[in-house]
Amino acid sequence: MDRLLSLGMQTSVPEIFSAEDFISNPGRFAGFEPPVRLAVIGDPVAHSRSPGFHNAALRFCGIRAQYGRLHVPTERFAEVLHTLPAAGFLGANVTIPHKAAALASVDEADAYARASGSVNTIVVNGEKLMGFNTDGPGLVRAIREEFSVDLRDLRVVLLGAGGGAGRAIAVQCAMERCERLVLVNRTFEKIHLLAEELAPFFQSERLSGPAERIVAVPFDDDALRRELENADILINATSLGMKRTDPPAISPALLTANLLVYDTVYAGGTSRLLEDAAAAGARCANGLGMLLHQGALSFEIWFNRAAPLEEMRRALHSGL
Repeated sequence: MDRLLSLGMQTSVPEIFSAEDFISNPGRFAGFEPPVRLAVIGDPVAHSRSPGFHNAALRFCGIRAQYGRLHVPTERFAEVLHTLPAAGFLGANVTIPHKAAALASVDEADAYARASGSVNTIVVNGEKLMGFNTDGPGLVRAIREEFSVDLRDLRVVLLGAGGGAGRAIAVQCAMERCERLVLVNRTFEKIHLLAEELAPFFQSERLSGPAERIVAVPFDDDALRRELENADILINATSLGMKRTDPPAISPALLTANLLVYDTVYAGGTSRLLEDAAAAGARCANGLGMLLHQGALSFEIWFNRAAPLEEMRRALHSGL
């Protein structure tokens, strides 16, 4: 310990770094043992469980690096992102509300990130920032694991399709060519345009035309009732449920026992939607599986090796 202190090493990593911490002294992150080389960037960010399972993966694989939290308001986001190389970072994850801004700020982005309109994983390549999105692929893995079914075989109703994660999931559903996709959002114009953009993915011989396989509907009970009667899975991509005081994502009366219900919210382990779904007899799951799998995919992008998934899973659940 004395030797570490004499070398200027810091062994205790703060729970959260501020944007000012990062921008004013990027060199300090090399002074921890092991150095902080990765982080999740968001506002808020205190709730994020990513550091727990990523640090477990780094230790398990013998990688000399730590993963932290960066609390960054919108007005400082681009500046923080462009400080990543100076801080010696390998990469970062990006969460609410910065995913769309991350796409605009990176030097290059892969095709899926561009199509989804957002970035949640950044790789530092010299002075360049490379953008990826693992939300949709993470959801595919989570649904297969939770419900023993593939997303491509399901008729999907997606709440909050106009948001960052919602759009990424909608694009993934289209790329998987799921049986049917119903886009639901408070701002109807957003999803009307998105439905037109994704319609070419749904042209096939299975039904008479793309209009029947992808539709956009307003966020109201009558429209939702009609669509849920012919759906296999309801996916909530809104932020409703992050706080226990939030109103229900949809009316409990619309939930039935024949539905699968997946809530991308994972704060607190459950949500009002999942409680209502369970009461209706539906099979349901929270967003921890998606969090785990999108994190594992990020790890694979950063290190070009398989993620230690079970080690990450144990760390994630031990922290609940």
